[in-house]
Amino acid sequence: MNTQITFPEGIPLHYDDRGTIRVKGSRVTLHTIIGCMQVGDTPEEIHEGFPTVTLAQINTIIDWYLNNQMVADEHLREYEAEGERIRKEIESQPEYQARRAELRRRIAQLTKT
Repeated sequence: MNTQITFPEGIPLHYDDRGTIRVKGSRVTLHTIIGCMQVGDTPEEIHEGFPTVTLAQINTIIDWYLNNQMVADEHLREYEAEGERIRKEIESQPEYQARRAELRRRIAQLTKT
């Protein structure tokens, strides 16, 4: 990913050792928090789903996102594109294709009965 974001003091986000932006003190990603917000989840609902992230952290992250949406969205697009690239790479491997074909064969057998 190319977009590198510097977080001001007080923003509870950091890059982990793999370059993923996570909430400090948790494994929850920026992508997860913003994705929940974008589908209409309230900060309280996000907190219920991810109790390791405090409500204060969630509100701070959402506020930061809304004030830095252009750079954050660019990062999120790159994050999603990288995920898509990895998915395609995995799905192109012969072992994956063989396992997938076997699964489809078994499903077809089960649905015939």
